[in-house]
Amino acid sequence: MLSICGADCCTECVRKDECGGCVKTGGHPFGGKCFAAECIKRGGFEEFKSIKKALTEEFNALGIKDLEVKDLNLLNGFYVNLEYPLPNGQSVKFLEDNNVYWGNQIEIPGSDRCYGIVADDNYLLVCEYGCGGTEPEIILYRKRARLNR
Repeated sequence: MLSICGADCCTECVRKDECGGCVKTGGHPFGGKCFAAECIKRGGFEEFKSIKKALTEEFNALGIKDLEVKDLNLLNGFYVNLEYPLPNGQSVKFLEDNNVYWGNQIEIPGSDRCYGIVADDNYLLVCEYGCGGTEPEIILYRKRARLNR
């Protein structure tokens, strides 16, 4: 299947048969929204590179200890949409399973935990979790400093 941004999203995707393909669906795989495809449709590959760079800088400017973002990948929402426990005993998800987000996993030095970072056009999410996404904790969820629309 082809993608608008040129990424090989299909190779490792366990849901590729449900997707429909990025090009075929106009940047709406799984019926959701791919934020990379949306930015390319708005401003081409220059905007794609610009937004990726801006997001990397925004994550690095957060000042979170040991969080150094060097690259962002396209990640399916169903893969990164963890359920976070709240103090009142309820759990909540912040993302949409059918969207494709910018994100990455960054190992925390000297720990068996990782940071998970995810972004779209409007929000940044930083969480910390154990192996396989266990025991997730929200570190930061906020509106983006710079909206690139």
